[in-house]
Amino acid sequence: MRKSREETAETRKRILNVAAREFRQNGMETGLAEVMAAAGLTQGGFYKHFGSKAELVCEALELALDAEFKALEKVAESGSKGIASIASAYLSERHRDDVGKSCPFSALGSELARADKGTRAAATAGLKRMIDIVADRSDARRDVARKRATVAVATLIGAITMARISDDPELSSQILKLAERHVTEL
Repeated sequence: MRKSREETAETRKRILNVAAREFRQNGMETGLAEVMAAAGLTQGGFYKHFGSKAELVCEALELALDAEFKALEKVAESGSKGIASIASAYLSERHRDDVGKSCPFSALGSELARADKGTRAAATAGLKRMIDIVADRSDARRDVARKRATVAVATLIGAITMARISDDPELSSQILKLAERHVTEL
């Protein structure tokens, strides 16, 4: 029995959501069999939805980035302090500990640097968007705001990455707190 277009679209969406989580949690080398099994499907059905794993990685990255940016914008709009609200949410222990739902940049940074051209282009577009989100919360002139936002985004991503690397809970928490203070002062 053939699936309707709506069912096929829903299945594709489910695969993308699962892949976005699995790649962040376990890395982009996660196999198609693991992704499809986590989606409750067999590996054989993968190519009915995607032309290649590279296509899945790129689209899963875009989906995860879009969710991250919506969350950052919501935090910034709900807080009266814009950049400080973003820093507080991004540099939280919850964000550090929940890698599967976290920012793809901090979860996959070194892998994204070695990804194919399409995935790197999507990552670059995402970095620019994240910088704009932060810059839009600044009262400084646009050129100054973008420079500060670039440093802030680099600090956010780097701090979460370093905090995850550390097996010393005290050091990990200190990294988050110091980075938050630094970003807030930019």
